[in-house]
Amino acid sequence: MSAVRVIPLQAGDCLNLAALTERGAPWRLQAYPAGFSLLLHPVHGPVLFDTGYGESVVRAMRRWPGVLYGLVTPVRLHPQATARAQLAVMGFAPQDVRHIIVSHLHADHVGAARLSARHVSSGPRRLRNAAGAARPEGRAPGLSARGPARRFRGPCPLVAVPGGAPDLAPFAQVADVFGDSSVWAVPLPGHAPGMVGLLVPEAQGLSVLAADAAWSVRAAREARPPHPLARAAFSTRRRRPPAAPSCARSCRPVPTPGSM
Repeated sequence: MSAVRVIPLQAGDCLNLAALTERGAPWRLQAYPAGFSLLLHPVHGPVLFDTGYGESVVRAMRRWPGVLYGLVTPVRLHPQATARAQLAVMGFAPQDVRHIIVSHLHADHVGAARLSARHVSSGPRRLRNAAGAARPEGRAPGLSARGPARRFRGPCPLVAVPGGAPDLAPFAQVADVFGDSSVWAVPLPGHAPGMVGLLVPEAQGLSVLAADAAWSVRAAREARPPHPLARAAFSTRRRRPPAAPSCARSCRPVPTPGSM
């Protein structure tokens, strides 16, 4: 079986103070992309890791209480920048995407989760508590358990790193998302309940899709933590997410940074 190909994409961005996201950065507004990734799987076709912002999030921010989310985290999204629009440019219809792997339930990651697909979530039970907007954890405004929750299936079980797998240290447990060693999910505790990242063996090396484990590649590589004010919104404040894996082959970091 040929390797999975990872295409990093962006659906909108948000504004935040740089000093909050990276220790030592200036106190000025900076745009942070709502990143997601398209995985071209040789068997399952186009697979999404998160979706970025969607039009439903923008609409929800025009009414109460979603307006509070927009005040705390201003969002910019052009209609042609949505995941649906970008997939159409690449020749994919929404029904072609049969799987969406969800890192966590924040608005910049599941804003377009109503695409016609089955969603693989790290913690689907939490959808029942995610319908509100502007909560400290940044959950997606307008996300209703009556809608996409019916298409969420349980998390893939975490197991010890199996023999024959690539070097996935320091992760001691992984989940084989499709059961074919093509996509590995790993726990990334700290930012949001049940957050996961992906390790994808590509032809040129192991790609690391880090979700919101860091706001930038530089912050991750240079171990620049966010400001303590930002950490106050994290789900687990005293635990630091694992570092990027040390790979026998080359690692190609493909983070999907976003807002808090």
